[in-house]
Amino acid sequence: MRNLAPALLATIAMAATAQTAPKPATTTAKPGAAKSSTATHRLTAHVPRTTMPDPKATEGTAAVGTMPAVTGTPAPLYALKYIDTKIGDGELARPSTPPSNVVFYTVHYTGWTLDGKKFDSSVDRGQPIVFPIGLKRVISGWDTGFEGMHVGGKRRLIIPYQLAYGAAGHPPDIPEKADLVFDVELVGQGNTQQPVTGSHFEPPTPESAPLTPQPGANPAAKPEDHPE
Repeated sequence: MRNLAPALLATIAMAATAQTAPKPATTTAKPGAAKSSTATHRLTAHVPRTTMPDPKATEGTAAVGTMPAVTGTPAPLYALKYIDTKIGDGELARPSTPPSNVVFYTVHYTGWTLDGKKFDSSVDRGQPIVFPIGLKRVISGWDTGFEGMHVGGKRRLIIPYQLAYGAAGHPPDIPEKADLVFDVELVGQGNTQQPVTGSHFEPPTPESAPLTPQPGANPAAKPEDHPE
């Protein structure tokens, strides 16, 4: 015969619990309202009040990995502008990666002030210039102004004075705080200081070539020659 004592004890305990358990309070609320109250309760149970942020306590701070908010209107600094007048079909202009790899650009240029005065031109002299790129051997507008060009391409650079010859200018050709315009042609590039012209070189016409070299402010001069 099986021992029924454990089952009997469990039955008695369940009956006692049913007799002593309080009956649920009656309510006149509609079934839909009761469900809504329960859902709200469960939500607040999962999000205790102690974890809610205090706006005053967190004002002026930012969570880790979050960019803080700032107020004010963004102000422009100074920026180089350019217009590509001819897209080159040669290789893309390479940047220098010193000290192991220094790239020299062979460039023809004509420089103008904003009032239309030409102050220098390698085209007039019939001799392009060669300079290392990215080593601060030229004005800042030139160190970055050839990015994205291809050999054989031509570009107009509009350079603010902060990226050109600074507040002092370069007397007598370039006045103080002079924004400048350069029409440039990327004739070639290489790893030596020898001019690279290849098949992209476009010599000046006889009418535009002067009889004697014209003096001017060479943008390939070192920065210390043109203090800001």
